[in-house]
Amino acid sequence: MRTSRSSSVQQARKVLADRLRELRRQAELTGPALAALCGWHKSKVSRIENAITAPSEQDIRDWCRACAADDQADNLAASLKSVEGMFVEWKRMERTGLRRAQEAVLPLFERTSRFRCYQPGTIPGLLQTRAYTTAMLRATQKRRVAVDDVEAAVEVRMERQQILNDPQRTFAFLVEESAVLSGLAGKAVAAEQLGHLLARSTLPNLSLGIIPHRRDRVSMQVEGFWVFDSAQVNVELVSGYLTITQPSEIALYVGRYQELSASAVYGPAARDLIRRAMDTLG
Repeated sequence: MRTSRSSSVQQARKVLADRLRELRRQAELTGPALAALCGWHKSKVSRIENAITAPSEQDIRDWCRACAADDQADNLAASLKSVEGMFVEWKRMERTGLRRAQEAVLPLFERTSRFRCYQPGTIPGLLQTRAYTTAMLRATQKRRVAVDDVEAAVEVRMERQQILNDPQRTFAFLVEESAVLSGLAGKAVAAEQLGHLLARSTLPNLSLGIIPHRRDRVSMQVEGFWVFDSAQVNVELVSGYLTITQPSEIALYVGRYQELSASAVYGPAARDLIRRAMDTLG
């Protein structure tokens, strides 16, 4: 397993390591004695118990067998898989194309009632036009994905947008003014996207905040992130996709969202900013 990109990942690794240490102590084995039973270097047990080295699934099964705790092996192996799934490299997530990556988050969206999203440089996916989504995913595919299934991935994202029509769900979006002004996909696509953003901003279950460029702003830009109810945060990093479930860390993202939202404009003021951006496109 790779070194953690998040305290959530590190905390989960520590919980697993503590449980393995507990099994060793219950078996009344020293670290070197356990290593000898498993056929390992004597320092390996210490590295695992201190969450320096992550165990493999086979390591866990060997550990449980040496501690006469085979009945614990399946649960601990499942915990290991959960930890490994917290951070997923793009190369691994998108190895069969972009459609699969889009489909993978559908269950999460379907079970969420309250969505909060912050995006510093692009329009959030639920608010994108087909042309804007196509341009964004095409750029991603050319940059890092060998399989070209962009059209299929776009269809999945367009279908996902239907949840905006569910009055039982609420959506709060924060974007930086730079995301509105960027024109990343060209003038025609950008103009259509801004018009679509204006229309979506009037939905009764949706809040759109735009953070204007200001020299005196207090809250600095951070990486884009989604908060799903209060159960999970997803962060898109340059290197991969991070899933956060640790309550204390979720609280940090919720707090940052609140700080950023205090700098945003909403309603008529946000729509005026969008119209001004449209005027710059000519």
